[in-house]
Amino acid sequence: QVQLVESGGGLVRPGGSLRLSCAASELISDDSVIGWFRQAPGKEREGVSCIRAGDGTAYYASSMEGRFTISRDNVKNTMYLRMNSPEPEDTAVYYCATCVPVPYGMAYVLINVLDAWGQGTLVTVSS
Repeated sequence: QVQLVESGGGLVRPGGSLRLSCAASELISDDSVIGWFRQAPGKEREGVSCIRAGDGTAYYASSMEGRFTISRDNVKNTMYLRMNSPEPEDTAVYYCATCVPVPYGMAYVLINVLDAWGQGTLVTVSS
């Protein structure tokens, strides 16, 4: 089973930017969809964005598109999440994991069917 390791978290000011990385332990198949989830203090874990490894098709949860940009580098077996103008409400532990995007209105509900999580990377948005 592919291991996914998150990095890049830290303190960022509101309106700044931050890029998170997710490194895979081995080559990910083109059909695989992996993505980012997050869990804020006192809240349930939620999906942010996922991407299909082969063609780069991106899926965003409601209200996430535009605020986050997902990308991948298949040569490096690494996926990224750029936070664009983060707000304090984006403070959370961010996890990368396998993903199943389910269409919902104009967006997607993102599901991690394996319910397997790594250590995550903490992002704190504060001035």
